[in-house]
Amino acid sequence: MENTKDKDMSSENKTIETGPPHVHHMDAKTAYQSAKLGMWLFLATEILLFGGLFTAFAIYRYLYLEEFTQAAMNLDWRMGAINTAILIFSSFTAAIAVDAAQHGDNKRVRKNVLITLICGVGFLVIKFFEYKGKAHHGIFPGGAENFSLIIFLGAILIAGAAFTIAACHKYKVKLVGVCSVLLVVAFYFISDSLSHMEFDLATLIPFGGKEALDVHHAVSTVDYSEIFKKSDDYSAFFGHRVFFGLYYCMTGLHALHVILGMGLLFWVFIKAETNRFSTDYYTPVEVGALYWHLVDLIWIYLFPLLYLVA
Repeated sequence: MENTKDKDMSSENKTIETGPPHVHHMDAKTAYQSAKLGMWLFLATEILLFGGLFTAFAIYRYLYLEEFTQAAMNLDWRMGAINTAILIFSSFTAAIAVDAAQHGDNKRVRKNVLITLICGVGFLVIKFFEYKGKAHHGIFPGGAENFSLIIFLGAILIAGAAFTIAACHKYKVKLVGVCSVLLVVAFYFISDSLSHMEFDLATLIPFGGKEALDVHHAVSTVDYSEIFKKSDDYSAFFGHRVFFGLYYCMTGLHALHVILGMGLLFWVFIKAETNRFSTDYYTPVEVGALYWHLVDLIWIYLFPLLYLVA
């Protein structure tokens, strides 16, 4: 009778472990503090990385102020503003997930981490359409052809990372594997057509009416494809090249951090599925949320710098 009761309790609670993981060379409190300190040190190096890019942008903007101003008109601040709102909201849900983990509410952790992941996907989708618009006007490394190839390779990397994380934790490996294969196959068939799609978010949001949109299109849809190709002198439009080079470097590196942050939060979600977190152990949720807050903070600086200052 007692064995049956214990078996029912074990089936009801999916917890694989209870409390913090055992660390041979330190106690649980020291392990927690070390993990947080390690994450803060890592975040400091990330700030140094982006700080160098911010410095380069400031220097070149001082040297090529007029060119940077003209080039910045090709960026749609509406897309940047929507992505800013998405990331701020996702940081809020990540913070709620930390609070839920500290109270041992794994269900609420899963819910808020899932919302954060959906926000990350939304950010990348909007960034995809923004990059596609630039590729259409010849403002993309290698042109529109490389854009579709990069998107396809990105789908392979994301699918492979998701499958690897799921396999390491034995979390619905078959389901994640099938979804990963379908994702790659889908992008294989549509990657070529994606580069020829016409999409402008400004036409969907009535800021100032049709006249304002006409003015926006007149000043922000310069076709650089022929200008850059026919320029024998590389110094011609050099300031524009530098601006777009820094733009793709900074936003592309940030998008990579978004993808890495989503992978980290997906790992946290898997742990929450096994009811791993409790009032005694919530370190992965906290350090994962710290990383996600960095992603949000960097974009809060990138948005006005690239989209609004000019």
